Amino acid sequence: MTKHDNLIGGEWVSSGDYHANINPSDVTDVIGEYSYGDASSVDKAVDAARSALRAWRNTTPQARHDLLDAVGNKIANRSQEIGRLLSREEGKTLAEGIGETMRAAQVFKFFAGECLRQIGDGQPSVRPDIDVEITREPVGVVGLVTPWNFPIAIPAWKIAPALAHGNCVVIKPADLTPGCAHVIAEILHECGCPPGVFNLVMGRGSTVGEAIITHPGVDAVSFTGSVSVGHHIAEVCGKMLKKVQLEMGGKNPMIVLNDADLSIAVPACINGTFFSTGQRCTASSRLIVEAGIHDAFVEEMTKALQRLKIGDALDKETNIGPVVDAKQLNSNLSYVDLARSEAKEVIGGERLELGKQGFYQAPALFLGTDNHMRINREEIFGPCGSIIKVTDFDEALAVANDTSFGLAGGICTQNLKRARDYKRQAEVGMVMVNLPTAGVDYHVAFGGRKGSSYGPREQGRYAAEFYTTVKTSYIFAG
Repeated sequence: MTKHDNLIGGEWVSSGDYHANINPSDVTDVIGEYSYGDASSVDKAVDAARSALRAWRNTTPQARHDLLDAVGNKIANRSQEIGRLLSREEGKTLAEGIGETMRAAQVFKFFAGECLRQIGDGQPSVRPDIDVEITREPVGVVGLVTPWNFPIAIPAWKIAPALAHGNCVVIKPADLTPGCAHVIAEILHECGCPPGVFNLVMGRGSTVGEAIITHPGVDAVSFTGSVSVGHHIAEVCGKMLKKVQLEMGGKNPMIVLNDADLSIAVPACINGTFFSTGQRCTASSRLIVEAGIHDAFVEEMTKALQRLKIGDALDKETNIGPVVDAKQLNSNLSYVDLARSEAKEVIGGERLELGKQGFYQAPALFLGTDNHMRINREEIFGPCGSIIKVTDFDEALAVANDTSFGLAGGICTQNLKRARDYKRQAEVGMVMVNLPTAGVDYHVAFGGRKGSSYGPREQGRYAAEFYTTVKTSYIFAG
């Protein structure tokens, strides 16, 4: 069995404790054993990062560009191999795994460009003979805690801007899916990343994650994961006055109006609700449908669900792979049981016994629901969607906004005014019109409002808001 160690200070370091990485499509397939670090591992990683910080922040933009560009090229060149690893450890279909891997490559190459596009501002002072410069500087040592559902894309979109802006990194990937983050570490190491600039410490969130967020040598923390953990991190970082960036849950609405084109609306809802096994914070789990099109929409959605193939993530015919692990599957099934008591009808949702020992679940569609039900208030994070019937656009908008979350929202309509009104009035960070709520570009801002996000946006040029601090300098030239 191949053992994979942590990367600390440019060296591969064993913690002596290893955890098996299991394929959710086939639990008899063990991908490898990955080192479990502890608080002492984090201490060493932070020390290494702080030692490397001064030299790294003073490197030229060209040097940082060349490193990130080389990493992006290597990820792209190995996309088939890495995508297969991703699908084995997380359960995404092979096409999704390869697509996410290419997304990670694009992220690194975009931020390679950002190294050369960093800008400041020069202004005359209101006082004579004084010039004013506003520049951006790295925030310091950044702790990154990433989730299992996008095991290469999310680490990439945190690591790349951190390094591009001159920070040093200590990252803890999800213990369910450490393989892809380990591959990024291998590639950074191969491409000549200076020792200590990037450090990988794998392990449990309760030990490694906690040690990162509480460490006095970590200047900022970026986290993607559950709401409860995000609230804890916000409390800890608030008390320590650390910069913090949180991406948490979603209960995203997709409005389908009477004039919607069902040939567009149904595929958008199937994709947004069920693809990636519904394990996306941007998934459209609340389908808010105007009364006039409701019955036809339900009929077409039901037909589309029946055409989906659930199976091994590596099978090219598979549309939806397994749930990530037994714990998540049991949580999903408990919500399906709840839906049987809350909704008028439940289509699908049962556990599937296929040829391999995996965590398979049929997609679930809950009919005859209202927005006050628990199934429409709480994030399920599985292949489950509810349909809520409404009388008109105003009610649809009110229902869409009636949630503690605010990440993404969508609308299917051929009415430009309604689309414009929703875009302006939706209490979310991202709006999709006649598109799935899940699926975003790598070069623009990502993030939400309310209980979904806290702190500066991720990705694109907006990433600089978190990974840099602003300095204003006054120069007397008299």
